[in-house]
Amino acid sequence: MKIVFMGTPEFAIPSLEKLLESGYTISAVVTAPDKERGRGKQVSPSAVKEFALKSNLEVLTPSNLKDETFINQLKKMQPDLFIIVAFRILPKEVYSIAKSCAFNLHGSLLPKYRGAAPIQWSIINGEKETGVTTFYLEDKVDTGNIILQEKIEIHEDDDFGTLHDKMMILGADVVLKTVKLIESGNVPITLQDNTLASPAPKITKEICQIDWNKPAIEIHNLVRGLSPYPAAYFSYDGKSYKVFKTKIIENLEFRTLPTDRQNENSIDENSPFSILHSPLSGSILQTTKEIFVNTGNGFLQILELQLEGRKRMTTEEFLRGYKLP
Repeated sequence: MKIVFMGTPEFAIPSLEKLLESGYTISAVVTAPDKERGRGKQVSPSAVKEFALKSNLEVLTPSNLKDETFINQLKKMQPDLFIIVAFRILPKEVYSIAKSCAFNLHGSLLPKYRGAAPIQWSIINGEKETGVTTFYLEDKVDTGNIILQEKIEIHEDDDFGTLHDKMMILGADVVLKTVKLIESGNVPITLQDNTLASPAPKITKEICQIDWNKPAIEIHNLVRGLSPYPAAYFSYDGKSYKVFKTKIIENLEFRTLPTDRQNENSIDENSPFSILHSPLSGSILQTTKEIFVNTGNGFLQILELQLEGRKRMTTEEFLRGYKLP
């Protein structure tokens, strides 16, 4: 069976690696063109391209998926199967080239969380479980008939980074199982129920901004769903702060500073907090080692953060050198 594998980020590598280890022929790997990455803006290849070259595989990096040269390259290979893992939207004139079929691995239990950021939105929305799905490609994105699904629990301490890595490994297993089913000619098919569909749109800067008027649980899940990248953030005193880890505080007792000491950044031993504002939504309370924020419903403790231009650090590390003014 001749396979063309399509993917770009690290998420796709275990699937490709598992196929190679299982003895399948990868005729070519299609991935994104090299681009500028990081602060230095150095041009570098995608994670999948790096892995493919180390594995001595042919690599195609089309900037335009409808380019005739690219389409003709695929046709000459006479591929049996296209496998898509974390790649771009394929036009029909491309995915219809495969003799057998083309299937995609998606990071959710479709039809839930159709779109570009299913892992992030499952956490942001407070889901307790998610999963991966393989499905046949159709013209409408993420709507094709389901081949296989496997669930995974979302733990309370999971964030986007940890869940991404777990699903990356689970996804590789499901891709291999799907290929074996297709090879056997005995593929189970499940139609998607469009009435159960929910969106998982691309993460934008506006989505990342914390609204302290929302309940603590919603902000906590936003932080988890965006950590470590791109990270939820808030602006304070003209500076931007990324937040990577938080904790919901059910009950928080504090004493208000006497009127003549409201502007002080420290407090006597009999009162546990330095209060920088009145306890309204967005109010910041800090000790020498801790930062708490009052939300629309409950307090949130900030455990890890990053001031713009600085490195990520724990709150205790942050407060050794900085203060929220």
